[in-house]
Amino acid sequence: MRHSGIGPIAGVLLAAALVASSVVGAHGQVAGGGPSPASMNSALVRLLGPSNFIANATVTVKDTNGTQVLSTPMEFALLDGKVRAQIDQSQTKSKEMSPAVAASLMQLGLSRVVSVIRPDKQAVYIIYPDKKAMVKMPISKEDAEAAARTPKIQKTVLGKETIDGHPCVKTKVIMTLGTSQPIEAITWNATDLKDFPIQIETTERGHTSVILFRQLRFTRPDPGLFEAPAGFATYPNPHELMQSVAREMQKGKGADANSPAPKKK
Repeated sequence: MRHSGIGPIAGVLLAAALVASSVVGAHGQVAGGGPSPASMNSALVRLLGPSNFIANATVTVKDTNGTQVLSTPMEFALLDGKVRAQIDQSQTKSKEMSPAVAASLMQLGLSRVVSVIRPDKQAVYIIYPDKKAMVKMPISKEDAEAAARTPKIQKTVLGKETIDGHPCVKTKVIMTLGTSQPIEAITWNATDLKDFPIQIETTERGHTSVILFRQLRFTRPDPGLFEAPAGFATYPNPHELMQSVAREMQKGKGADANSPAPKKK
């Protein structure tokens, strides 16, 4: 079960935030051949503008028939090019995220997920606060250098609309980063919020992804939010984290099997 059509901007967030869950196989992967995660992060930062901010956001994905296949709230922060996104998968609505799966993730400590993208350290952190575990993955030097290059940006104004009570200029944006394929998006830039793109829409292989930002605050987030937490078990990739979780589950089953049966009253 895989919907690889998720747009690249939403995809870079979801791929980091939903990795190691059942949802990642369905929605959290960008279609092959697209820009690297570092390039997509760079594109996202440039779309959002130079301002540091904190906001809540909602990400929705619709399939080729216009049917919603995913909706999830998210806490989002941007600080000097560093990106932080946090979700609680118990709040995610998805065809693949059944109540049983959500309950299992919560029991395993994998429900809350924080993704941090650090271009300055050429690293991505995927943090599970309740599990006290994290995955630290490198951004290659080549990807980091490519993402740092000034992109070619083409903008076409499509009109004016009101989104979530904010007057917006609707704009088509085509961004090319190095030799990567162009990233296309529709943005709704709120004229009463420093032209911030409160809504970003991308379409890939017929799937439409939309990020809607709310409760926007133009303030510098706490730098500590973007650091790797001390004392957490650290894994080099999601696969090893999930192997560790599987071993814990097996130990738990073994303990249950060896424990005495409850006495009948």
